[in-house]
Amino acid sequence: MSAAKIKKGDKVVVLAGKDKGRTGAVLHVMPKEDKVLVEGLNVHARHRKPDQANPQGGIERKPAPLHISNVAVADKDGKPTRVRFEDRDGKKVRVAVKSGEVL
Repeated sequence: MSAAKIKKGDKVVVLAGKDKGRTGAVLHVMPKEDKVLVEGLNVHARHRKPDQANPQGGIERKPAPLHISNVAVADKDGKPTRVRFEDRDGKKVRVAVKSGEVL
């Protein structure tokens, strides 16, 4: 899957894994690794020892990357759709396959 089909800020639906069916906005795309970071999904907890920067220590929660094949762009109704590229008015645009709507 081409990383250009999913961009930062897109609303995506998780297709597989522990967060299957949940939606969120893409925070970061890593095209070389074929991974995306989705806000509030695939959150992992990391236990941190107290140090100079964080004297309290504690549990740090942050989203971990998901493989790009496990997410799909959400259509206007919130359901997953594939993305294709079309020429419209001389411009290359991303189009939702299900609805034909420009993304």
